[in-house]
Amino acid sequence: MATKITSISFERGIPCAEAFPVSQIQQCAAAILAADAATVLQYGKSMGYMPLRETIANWHGASPEEVLVGNGSLQIQEFLSLLLLRPGDTVFVEQPTYDRAITIFRRHGANVVGIPLEPDGLDIEFLIAQLRKVRPKFLYLIPDFQNPSGVTTSLSKREEIVRLAEEHDFWIIEDGPYRALRYRGSDVPLMRTLNPDRVLHLSSFAKVLSPGVRIGYLIASERIVEAVARIATDTYVTPGLLAQGIAYEFCRRGWLEPNVERLKGIYWPRLKATVSALRESLPAADWVEPEGGFFVGITLPPPMNVADLQVRAAEVGLSLSDGRGFFPQGGGERFLRLAFTALSEPEICEGISRLARLVSH
Repeated sequence: MATKITSISFERGIPCAEAFPVSQIQQCAAAILAADAATVLQYGKSMGYMPLRETIANWHGASPEEVLVGNGSLQIQEFLSLLLLRPGDTVFVEQPTYDRAITIFRRHGANVVGIPLEPDGLDIEFLIAQLRKVRPKFLYLIPDFQNPSGVTTSLSKREEIVRLAEEHDFWIIEDGPYRALRYRGSDVPLMRTLNPDRVLHLSSFAKVLSPGVRIGYLIASERIVEAVARIATDTYVTPGLLAQGIAYEFCRRGWLEPNVERLKGIYWPRLKATVSALRESLPAADWVEPEGGFFVGITLPPPMNVADLQVRAAEVGLSLSDGRGFFPQGGGERFLRLAFTALSEPEICEGISRLARLVSH
């Protein structure tokens, strides 16, 4: 009888099962229902649960009126696109970038232009050259532990990008879902702190608490928040206030920061295992070693092609992402995003070993 090959997937950037603080979430659910059931079980304002908005505002030195808490940051991104974009508008993104962001912007009729990434963030000269041709409605970027590359944008580049946004009059959408999960090095200031009038900041609780709570948030001017809230009201009437209440209770009890530290203890060894296995098994590939987050993006040596590689990988129980989906203007034929957080260290090492054997044949 043939031995069944254990399947290993590097495709999805999801938390591992042990990441979820189940018992604490249960306690928070019971507590918020005891304390404020009439609010969290009822219809409510589309800006979100006020105590959680106040908490987030305190984190970011903002007012609660500058915070909207909704049903996941991706839906807020959809709302921002509905508010800001018209068919034919241009949007700049990092290249590579989050594939679902590309999908959303194109769904609203935008021309999506990729600005190549360097190890410390956007290629500024390329960005300037593109700005001479067209003014984008906004630049979307993930400056901390970028999805899919793992790159972190340096402070000098953040400052220059904000300066260019001021000079050329475009918005910056700063997406920061991985920022709290820094495993080494020091935090770089948020772009929003460099110019809160120019930067629309998005983040979520998906990576630090649970994707299932579906809580994302926007920090922006009151005018933008009110406009997004009107779209949200017309879309879902009320956000998921029970989940927001649970998240608020989790934060109120002081459990979020210790939980983040616990998550770092889970994920940092997995990132180290990923990088170590790449160095040992795929030294000819190129990658930037991330300082945090969920992903390592690698470029395989020529003449590899991910479309062919995916087919052969499936035959040996290995699931890989199609790197071409992260490149809005073509390319990515040799690019892979390796999501390591849901895999054990032995699975990571075995998966990269399988990948290396495919690359070498």
